[in-house]
Amino acid sequence: MKPTTDVVACLSGAVKRYGQLTALDGLDLVLHRGELLAVLGPNGAGKSTSIGLLLGLIRPDGGRAELFGLDPQQIDARRRIGVMLQTAVLPPTLRVGELLRLVSSYYPHPRPLHESAALAGIADLLRRPYGKLSGGQQRRVQFALALCGRPEIVFLDEPTVGMDIDARQKLWAAMRALVVEGCSVVLTTHYLEEAEALAQRVVVLGKGRVLSEGSVDALRAQVPLTRIRCVTDLDPAMIAAWPHVASAERTGAYLRISTDAAENVLRRMLEADASLRELEVHRAGLAEAFTELTRQDTAVEQEAA
Repeated sequence: MKPTTDVVACLSGAVKRYGQLTALDGLDLVLHRGELLAVLGPNGAGKSTSIGLLLGLIRPDGGRAELFGLDPQQIDARRRIGVMLQTAVLPPTLRVGELLRLVSSYYPHPRPLHESAALAGIADLLRRPYGKLSGGQQRRVQFALALCGRPEIVFLDEPTVGMDIDARQKLWAAMRALVVEGCSVVLTTHYLEEAEALAQRVVVLGKGRVLSEGSVDALRAQVPLTRIRCVTDLDPAMIAAWPHVASAERTGAYLRISTDAAENVLRRMLEADASLRELEVHRAGLAEAFTELTRQDTAVEQEAA
């Protein structure tokens, strides 16, 4: 476990209510220096509320929120962070370079303009009016604005929405570069492959509580099933009846199997069909772990009702 002196932001027993709705129910959340933390959860899980508390945009009804050991609304804390929210309204007539200079002026030690532009991949857009850019280009500009102040923490809320594959890969590289610098990154995303590729630690929220927390591998390990895909003439119904097989079904030319004992099942399949081919074996991914965790939470809630 990392020392507490390495904590740069935290929620402790945070409670937030909106009328009869409890958005956060005693939530504990910790961010360490130089860490990329992915906060995941279905709609209504409390992700946006958690970020809002850490940014000082809203206040907790119970518990506390801290940035660098300070109240998030204090200017000494705020000038050390960068933020890219899911939606942003920026002056459409200002050129990208003008926007970067303006936002950089709010910080005591900003990055040089060309460095921010290069990190965000917008060097070719500096003379373009912001309002004339595509949605994906505007998101890259917003990312540049989030990092231009040389922040110690960057909050990224669905940062790659609207981006093509190439732009998304470049933004991933920039996030990794920020972490190498020692910057902490809080990422909320619906793209689970994004969290799987980037996060050092993942927190899964549900109904304002932490459902699970740990590395990507630790979360994947909570789903013991392995996926097998191959081309074979074996009968899916027969395989589905074997021990340790959760399901077996044919999709087009392929047979797809879920099992918690892949080696045993594969050995039996190869003995039964020597012509078996195009074999692929995959561990459960983060998406499957996320689905299982949220499914279990829903099932527990329904039983309690």
